[in-house]
Amino acid sequence: MLSKLDHHHRQTLDKLFAHPLKRNIQWRDVICLLERIGVVHETHRGNWAVTVGGDTVSFGPTRTRDLTEEQVIRVRNFLRHVGVVPQPSVAA
Repeated sequence: MLSKLDHHHRQTLDKLFAHPLKRNIQWRDVICLLERIGVVHETHRGNWAVTVGGDTVSFGPTRTRDLTEEQVIRVRNFLRHVGVVPQPSVAA
C-alpha cells in the first residue's frame, strides 16, 4: 500500500507519526493521504468517514485548518490498524 504514496503523501505520513507530536498538520493533506489508501467521504453531519479494506472510521468535522492533538492520535491509530506506517529511513 505504501507504493501508492508519492513524496507529498509520505511527508504527511511522517508528520503524523513524528515524535514529538507535530501541531501543524493540515486536514487537506491528511484527507489527500487517506484518499490515496482508501475511500473518503463527507457525511451529512460534516464528519469525514474513511474506509480502508473493511475498516471504517469517522473523524469528526474539521472546524479548523490543522488537526488537534487528539485527531492526530486518532488518525495515527487508524493508519497503524490498517497497516500504513512510515518506512524507517536508511542512514547513509
